[in-house]
Amino acid sequence: MKHRRVSLLFVILPVLLLLPTTSFAMHISEGLLPFSWALFWFLVSGLFLSLGLRTLAKRSANDLSSTPLVGMITAVVFIISCMPVPVPTAGTCSHPCGTGLAAVLLGPTLGVVVAAVALLIQALFLSHGGLSTWGANVFTMGVMGSFAGYLTFRGLRSIRVGVVPAAFAAGLAADWATYAGTAMILAAGIRGSSPFWPLTFKIGLAFVPTQLPLGIIEGAITAGMVSLLRKKRPDLLTRTALADLEESKP
Repeated sequence: MKHRRVSLLFVILPVLLLLPTTSFAMHISEGLLPFSWALFWFLVSGLFLSLGLRTLAKRSANDLSSTPLVGMITAVVFIISCMPVPVPTAGTCSHPCGTGLAAVLLGPTLGVVVAAVALLIQALFLSHGGLSTWGANVFTMGVMGSFAGYLTFRGLRSIRVGVVPAAFAAGLAADWATYAGTAMILAAGIRGSSPFWPLTFKIGLAFVPTQLPLGIIEGAITAGMVSLLRKKRPDLLTRTALADLEESKP
């Protein structure tokens, strides 16, 4: 009886693997952008990535724990950004990004490095995004997401908003900025003779049903993780971009 069940399992498993399933591909997909636009975003993202790698080299020279810390945050961002949420209105998927958290903890240029590594692994092994569109995806999630999150965080801290509320706003801003950038890049690449801004608005509007709540959730995740680190591992925060920020009293 036991051998029969095992044999049945080996028959059923291949059948299940061959059944068609719904694809939950994320990011800007392979081949979606014309070559000229793909190359342009490669070059632009490459500039920011080189700045990030230079920052990483400087920090690692002063503190050997910087590289493992960046690796750990990269793993967190990779996991966070691997949660597809289907968007029926757009025929694609939304997802949290995690770059707001990376930017708050590491700074915006290292946030670009974190996003670039996470996106490359996803493109190579999970078919999320693509190699030809890697530069465009790095720009939206890494550059726009990281800088929007970091500037929001620093701006709120400069007017003495608490660290945790500022982190929430940073996660929210990074998420929404990523999808605003995605809408603009898609509109520029596929618009043909259509007007740019109306098409950008239409694409962005398609993401609203999922990205509006996802942005709030990502803000909560960012705030929660920053709060947890402050309570449980304040030693780690001394090695992050938060180290030079003095907590304001509410």
